[in-house]
Amino acid sequence: MRSLLVATLLAGLLSGCFISRDRANEPLEKSKIDSLAIGTATATDVANELGAPSEVVQLGKRSAWRYDFTTTKMSGFTLIVISFLNTDKRSDRCWLFFDESNVLRHVGTTLDAEDTRYAMPWQDVD
Repeated sequence: MRSLLVATLLAGLLSGCFISRDRANEPLEKSKIDSLAIGTATATDVANELGAPSEVVQLGKRSAWRYDFTTTKMSGFTLIVISFLNTDKRSDRCWLFFDESNVLRHVGTTLDAEDTRYAMPWQDVD
């Protein structure tokens, strides 16, 4: 009986749940991206509105700027020496394409970071 009590006590003391969150870069705001007029906004206007890009790619005389924001949420359950984890990582990404005169010509965005969810390992986050 005593060993059962000790085993139950140890299982209770060595188990638990946890959550964590990680973010990379600043969140992208759709309203700021939408305020950039294609054909009239310049690279300077974009930098003033969105800040420094995460990446700049030269495309001959043209260029593309990438902005991104990533959030990761993790939750888990530990039972003595076994841990069960669930991680949900989603990103906001925006590519802006400029012509040889640094005028904005195209914008492509994916804004999914706000959909990141906490879930226990046996739950589906989609």
